[in-house]
Amino acid sequence: MKTLYVVTHPQSVHHVEGRVGGWYDTALTDLGRRQAEAIARRLAVQCAGQTPSLISSDLLRCSETAEIIGRHLSLAPRLTPDLREMSCGVAEGQPQAWLTARRLPVPEEGGLDDTGGIEGAETRRQTGTRIYRAMDEILAERAECHIIVTHGFALTFVVAWWIGMPIENLGRVNFPVASGSITHLAEQSFWKSRAVVMLGDAKHLADLS
Repeated sequence: MKTLYVVTHPQSVHHVEGRVGGWYDTALTDLGRRQAEAIARRLAVQCAGQTPSLISSDLLRCSETAEIIGRHLSLAPRLTPDLREMSCGVAEGQPQAWLTARRLPVPEEGGLDDTGGIEGAETRRQTGTRIYRAMDEILAERAECHIIVTHGFALTFVVAWWIGMPIENLGRVNFPVASGSITHLAEQSFWKSRAVVMLGDAKHLADLS
């Protein structure tokens, strides 16, 4: 039975500065690093007795999170750009208000190929294609347990891939979760089904501020 724990990176500098994320590469804050330690402790309990693989987005806020998890579980993270957040093009690193003032509404036919008029921004189709590719490669590995470190909106595409949603249907779907959350996905070998056991659990962060 395959088991996946999908982590969304905790607090990063772009969060506290109110800047657009995407591929804008910022580190974790001090709080974010403490949150990553809490994530690692939780995963050490959940993965007890197993040797999971550890795969992360290569952006700094994720790779730092994965490094902390790896220290607790004696794992070496493998980094891939395919697990990055959706690119926001020229908006990356700008104040959030900059993007809000320029982002065009999603067309009536949905957001699958929409960039919102932002130069260089990825579409959901493009983002989904690379994340689906990454997840296909991960599931093909021999390990039965996987820890995946990615970003808040990117998690939507991981979950959509897990439940077998075609890329053509990604234009309207969203699974919002908190930063620093853990999503538990498990394959039911008897029923040949895939369960979303827990979506965006953040109880491990409750005592941090």
